[in-house]
Amino acid sequence: MKTSLRRTLKTAAAATMTAGLLAAGAAAASAHVHVDSDDPAAGGYSHLTFNVPNESATAKTSKIEVSLPTDTPFTSVSVKPIEGWKAEITTSDLPKPVTIAGATVTKAPSSVVWTADAAHQLGQNEYQAFSLSVGVLPDAGTTVTLPTAQTYTDGTVVKWDEKTVEGQAEPEHPAPSFVTTAKDADASVAPAAATSSATPVPSAAPAAAASTSGDGGSIAGWLGLAAGLIGLAAGVTALARTRPSQAK
Repeated sequence: MKTSLRRTLKTAAAATMTAGLLAAGAAAASAHVHVDSDDPAAGGYSHLTFNVPNESATAKTSKIEVSLPTDTPFTSVSVKPIEGWKAEITTSDLPKPVTIAGATVTKAPSSVVWTADAAHQLGQNEYQAFSLSVGVLPDAGTTVTLPTAQTYTDGTVVKWDEKTVEGQAEPEHPAPSFVTTAKDADASVAPAAATSSATPVPSAAPAAAASTSGDGGSIAGWLGLAAGLIGLAAGVTALARTRPSQAK
């Protein structure tokens, strides 16, 4: 009985420890700076939201710098204002010209920096969401990596710039990233195509059905009339034959 109780207690303790470790791991992972895209479809525009937690126990987060891609640059970048934070977009020459939507692009936004005033710096157990509107997004299947530097009031700079490799353990400071998806169908073309292909089918089918129904009804009517006339003629003939025999 005692042995069984000890085993139960050990099992419970192990389960509690495992749950604690998993929770700690989940908390650590969720504490990373990461980015969410509301619409990652290629060829379109998206709102990107960077969730930035303060991870220092002694200092506050005072500045965030996001580096934008230069191999698949955005031709449009705008910032959502945040109270107490000043945003600055820097445009730079690209390493080499890039063709986007048929146009050659030699300059593009290369970084966005948010700097907080003293009253709005991020303290312990605080986080802030930084939002961008960007476009045009590159081809489907492209991993858009956005290295981010987080500066603290004690001078510490944490660089979230390590590449995440599928099948390998997540690095300590993974770079925020997202993957583009298939291009959205052109709303102005798709409905027209659907209408042109779908409309003739339902409109033609009722017409054919009405035609068939009308022909069948008229034929049946004529046949019925003919049968009635034949029956009438037969009745008259039979009556004519009967009268002479009755007269005799």
